[in-house]
Amino acid sequence: MEFVNEFYPTFWWIPAGILAAALAIKLPSIIRLWSDPMLRAVGGLLLLACAVFVFLAPSTIVRINRLTGVANFSGPWVYSLLTAFCACCLLLIITWRNGLSDRSARTRRAMRGVMAVYSCVIAAMWVLFALADVPEERLWDLDTYYANTPYMREMILLYLLAHTVAVLVTNVLVWNWIRTDGLDSLLRWGLKFLGVGYALQLVFDAAKLTAVGARWAGGNLDWLSTAVAPPIACLSAILIAVGFIFPHAGQYLHGRWHVRLACHELRPLYLLMRTVNGGGVPFLLRATPELRLVRRETFIRDALLPLARYIDEERRERSHDAAVALGHPPDRARALAFTVAILDAIDARNHRREDDGTESRDATELLREIGAVSRALRDTDGIREVRARMEARTDGHSLAG
Repeated sequence: MEFVNEFYPTFWWIPAGILAAALAIKLPSIIRLWSDPMLRAVGGLLLLACAVFVFLAPSTIVRINRLTGVANFSGPWVYSLLTAFCACCLLLIITWRNGLSDRSARTRRAMRGVMAVYSCVIAAMWVLFALADVPEERLWDLDTYYANTPYMREMILLYLLAHTVAVLVTNVLVWNWIRTDGLDSLLRWGLKFLGVGYALQLVFDAAKLTAVGARWAGGNLDWLSTAVAPPIACLSAILIAVGFIFPHAGQYLHGRWHVRLACHELRPLYLLMRTVNGGGVPFLLRATPELRLVRRETFIRDALLPLARYIDEERRERSHDAAVALGHPPDRARALAFTVAILDAIDARNHRREDDGTESRDATELLREIGAVSRALRDTDGIREVRARMEARTDGHSLAG
């Protein structure tokens, strides 16, 4: 118990801080996409979970009790928040599982049932607390200390059973969903975090019920409630928060990664076109990665359009044949051929006047290949081999003629 007395006062701020950080990370998306009810629901759930841990902190319990002037007022208050959190988890899983567009009678009936049952549970807890005689303030062992007190005993049992049922149902729904075919990998991982988190909630309930049951039997296993259950609750809350955030955050990071990768892949061609155009894209400090990618693509295409008139189609075809002869796959051979053609076009343009009458060419295919061409520019050995093979075949044909 000495360990609990030293550690417990600050313990609950750990998950509260993590949940608050998760909410802060999610908040910009919630504000930007406020019309999305799923995002609002996730934000509300994280806020409610954070509130549970804030009000579980002994310092907060003392303040609430002093503010209301009622000893142990924080007990039913925290139990109500925890029960509301369970109900919200059930509602969110039902909505998430069935889809926002599902307005079937079965789904509406399930959601109304959850709200009605858990509203009655919260109301019943307050009635039982009002009838109970609990004059001595308890900061961390309220469940076990008053386990045999009339009405308080029923209130404690009611909140634990309501929590257990909600967690059990949610756990079954989550694991059944995980086994569904065709799930997105990010969503599946998010559900796995949720499944483990809710499984730990069942361990939390088992520890609490065992400690309370021991009191009913005349024993004392309070350490299960005060030393075992708190860290389990902390870890469970973190996993549940990760489970709800992971699919959205993973999708966001996945998209950002692809944008940055595309921008990085275009860098060689972008630098080459800067030598052609004598300029570049102005750097904007506040520009998003998506905007930088669009600006880079636009710059490259704008530089390639006038350069396309200097591309020798015959030499490009011979470069393609040479790349194929060297064993490159078709897509790679086409990219290498375009790369050699662009480099030759730059040399040709530098030795001609802009108004020399060279006709413009259709650059549609070239503009579609800018990503592959930019990647091919990194392969200087491959470009050199294609050029050498093309020149050797050209010289061979010349000698044969």
